[in-house]
Amino acid sequence: MTMSSKFQLSNAISGVPEALSIQVNQMVYDLKRAGKPVTVLSLGEAFFDIPMFEFLARDFERGYHYSDSQGLPQLREKIADYYRKHYDASIDPTELLVTAGSKVGIYLSMLTALNPGDEVAIHEPCWLSYPHQARFCGAKPAFIPHYVEPADFAQWLSDQTKMLILNNPNNPSGRLYSRKELEHVYRVCSSRGIYLMVDEAYSDFLLDEPFPSAASIARGMEGVIVVNSLSKNMGMSGWRIGYVASSRSFIGELLKAQQHIITCAPTLLQSYCAEHFDRILACTLPQVRATVEKRERIAKFIDALGIQRLKGASTFYFFLGLGSWPSSSMEFALELLTQDSIAVVPGSAYGQSTDRFIRIGIGAEPEDRICAALERIKSRITTSPGSLSAAARTAAA
Repeated sequence: MTMSSKFQLSNAISGVPEALSIQVNQMVYDLKRAGKPVTVLSLGEAFFDIPMFEFLARDFERGYHYSDSQGLPQLREKIADYYRKHYDASIDPTELLVTAGSKVGIYLSMLTALNPGDEVAIHEPCWLSYPHQARFCGAKPAFIPHYVEPADFAQWLSDQTKMLILNNPNNPSGRLYSRKELEHVYRVCSSRGIYLMVDEAYSDFLLDEPFPSAASIARGMEGVIVVNSLSKNMGMSGWRIGYVASSRSFIGELLKAQQHIITCAPTLLQSYCAEHFDRILACTLPQVRATVEKRERIAKFIDALGIQRLKGASTFYFFLGLGSWPSSSMEFALELLTQDSIAVVPGSAYGQSTDRFIRIGIGAEPEDRICAALERIKSRITTSPGSLSAAARTAAA
């Protein structure tokens, strides 16, 4: 439906497409409701078995009301303690803000740090909401191609660059930036007054190496913004609990944005997470490890098939190259979904240099179905595009 021309829309919103990963998954939901089976490799979450712990009566009653805008102190203490014990990162609870999912944390941090016209440097492949959230703030995304290494980032930064965003470990490739790389990037950014924002949402999805949190590379986290959530490591994506760690002065300013936009994260869910934080992790972390071990096995299968992929051994994603496929990643994804009932996310969602890739996630399907889907993907990569339906071509356009 088209709005009357006298009612104007924001250019920041009207010029932004839907989130492509969510758009693909909506197509999956529609197909499933129509009774059609789909192999779902497009979801950005892993499904864990998590028991329902008790809701305490006092917390349930408190959940009807507002709580601390910065986040419940008990939950912030749990998060700070977790970073100290697991990542050797000294975070004080006063340097944390709990919000309604890491997406909100990223956006509020941009609002706090950026002015219209500023540039946000983003290393590809990048999580698809970073550039659009920057545009919402009046800033301009500036993409660093996926083949550029951190040692060479400096030449991609301009006098207008005010923030550099990394996703560590990376969604969609699974790449892990090393501590040495993070320290180098921080030195470059700090010397030029550029905020380094690191999205650490998949911080536990690696096997036997310690996770190098950006929270441990700068004294007092000056100029560093770390964003994380309970969605991935704790398998609670639907609860929308995320958090931001930074210097006290930055958190104090970020708190203003939180107060004016959402007031506070959901009180009831914060209470539940604070009360059962350790019990939930005791349940989910072994499943996190099992998921990465599953990724390792599937990586060997992908390599045996001869499918190109970007390097990475973390998260539950792969970023697969399209080889000799002659058309776009969107056309490939739509043909795969409409003709093979396999859902993936087009690589065009993750940057300007990544249209020759697709993202697959292995968290929602059993291994045998994933391997069968990969065999079909390999077959389709080496053939010409088929005849897409009119509806699929409309979606591609």
